[in-house]
Amino acid sequence: MTVLRRTAGALAATAVIGAAMPATTALAAGTTSPSPSASSVLPSGLYGGSDPKFDGVWRQSLALLAQRAVGVTPAAKAVDWLAGQQCANGAFAAFRAKPAAACDAKVTVDTNSTAAAVQALKAVGGRDAAATKAVSWLKSVQNKDGGWGYTPGSPSDTNSTGVVVGALAAAGASADRSPYDLLAKWSLPCGQDGGGALAYQPDKQGKLAANADATAAGVLGALGKGFVTTAGKARAEGPACAGSGTARTREEVARNGAAYLADAMSKSGHLVSALAGAEPQPDYGNTADAVVALAAQGWTGQAKKPYAWLEAHAAPWAEQSGPAAYAELILAAHAMGADPRDFGGTNLVTALNATGPAPRAAAAAAKHAEEKKSGNSVWWIVGTGLVAGIGIGFLFSGRRKQQQL
Repeated sequence: MTVLRRTAGALAATAVIGAAMPATTALAAGTTSPSPSASSVLPSGLYGGSDPKFDGVWRQSLALLAQRAVGVTPAAKAVDWLAGQQCANGAFAAFRAKPAAACDAKVTVDTNSTAAAVQALKAVGGRDAAATKAVSWLKSVQNKDGGWGYTPGSPSDTNSTGVVVGALAAAGASADRSPYDLLAKWSLPCGQDGGGALAYQPDKQGKLAANADATAAGVLGALGKGFVTTAGKARAEGPACAGSGTARTREEVARNGAAYLADAMSKSGHLVSALAGAEPQPDYGNTADAVVALAAQGWTGQAKKPYAWLEAHAAPWAEQSGPAAYAELILAAHAMGADPRDFGGTNLVTALNATGPAPRAAAAAAKHAEEKKSGNSVWWIVGTGLVAGIGIGFLFSGRRKQQQL
């Protein structure tokens, strides 16, 4: 999984703190900027309190996926909000302030938001029709090279291709053209600088540069896995780049990419941001993504150190960044078989739930407690009257403390 997806313009502003939002490539020629900003009053079903202009569907999808991964049933209105963002053709934009209005040329739909929504809608259940329509749209905008770009018609990139592969896997669907040859093509050969990593996409000269964010997405894509995954079967081979020359198989792409990530985090326990002119800083989101990728490859041993680093350092980042960040950490814990309710002393599930509408079980429990409180108040009044009438020297209250979920 790769959650840190950014527009070229937003990259400098977000990469240093690792804010979780979808990465976007430059918009294709002739397209417009993302959908209009939200009003001052955010939708009640939406997770997170920041402007959802660039990441509303993305963060909502990750929040619902993380909740389902740990057995939490999301609030109905949270699911309804996500489903209500879908356009008639099946696609999703980053955010639509007026979902009742038809999607026109001013609404920039994208593959990342759509693919994330597919995975979430399949996870919550009961939304197969919406997910199927979204999958059909994703298949219709696949590029001839087998990959996907951020927007329809834009050049393929590893991040977008990886998240769409995950959506197809979640929906039990397959692409019309295999994306795996493209991922293999963008996997750097062993022996080169950054060998084993995947590039985001070739530069104008066709050269490939190692990209940790794209590598985590490429590993999951090559494995045919989505955002929610459990630890894969332990691999007999060690975490080292190896392969059969230029014609790398899916298995080799995944193994070599995981080997690159393991090596990149072996000393410090984390990945770093790499912005021109800025001091390198820990990249919390990409580190969480790398943990998921390593676990999916079956290398939980190599993922233990970065996971421990996240436990020790990432909670303040998640608190600052919001629901998508909490979701990333929950999915990393889930992939490792760890308990996200005890993440370095932080209950990530409770923290995520608090950023939006209460999950169904929590809401039902709160309603039940309130009903008991109201009902017992009536008996308290009756009891008071009896005491006054017959002189019994005690009062009782049926109030009970509400259980904390």
